Amino acid sequence: METKIAIQGIKGSFHHQVAGMWFGADAPLDECMSFPALVQSLTENRSALAVMALENSIAGSIIPNYALIDHNNLHIIGEHYLNIHMNLMALGGQAIEDITEVHSHPMALLQCSEFFRQYPHIKLVESVDTAETAQRIHNNSLKGIAAVGSPIAAEMFGLTILAAGIHNIKNNQTRFVILKTQNKALPKEEINKASVKFELEDTPGSLATVLNVMNNCKLNLTKIQSMPIAETPFKYSFFVDVVFEKYKHYEKAKSILELMTTHFKVLGEYKKGNA
Repeated sequence: METKIAIQGIKGSFHHQVAGMWFGADAPLDECMSFPALVQSLTENRSALAVMALENSIAGSIIPNYALIDHNNLHIIGEHYLNIHMNLMALGGQAIEDITEVHSHPMALLQCSEFFRQYPHIKLVESVDTAETAQRIHNNSLKGIAAVGSPIAAEMFGLTILAAGIHNIKNNQTRFVILKTQNKALPKEEINKASVKFELEDTPGSLATVLNVMNNCKLNLTKIQSMPIAETPFKYSFFVDVVFEKYKHYEKAKSILELMTTHFKVLGEYKKGNA
């Protein structure tokens, strides 16, 4: 049986691009229309691995995805940073003035908010995927509706790019993680990044103490994301990414943090991607 890769969206999406770069252009895909569906594909063994966007340099973290990884006990086994080029695309023979609606994934629309301020006549409509919208415009010959997505999507679905590079800041990157239901055992000498989650007692200075431990153990904190714990109002989980030169430094920090925090959990130990 072929090893399927779950992606959010369809061929022509940014997830598809990352899957091609990581697993090869011919990797069989399970195209999922939402992130919960992507997780279900993994947990029900329809796919062996998955590609999931986790944060964007303009739009920020996709916070629900942290909860999906945590609640389903998934493991991050790698990461990939993709340069994102957002383009406005529609059926040929139209100008921007002819467009009344733009459909795309909410994260894509967020990344292009400044561009659309110039066109108050255009209604922004959230959809499940950048490439799926391009496909729908093509399949149904929709005039007056445009999509925001990659140049590959425009090419695949025969759309004309009305405006290229419409994202707010030109250096636009999305961090994707590679997920598996079980942790991949990379040799320790190859691991230089980890994602962990923990909770803290509500005592003064508890987070500062944790950060000091990381610093003293020579860990470089690259990300900290807090998330409310629904069952206990105003108490938070912390999702933290750290990079390190030596696995033994991380191992030492981990053993201390397991004692200092509650519900300490390793979400992944992997090789740092190139941003």
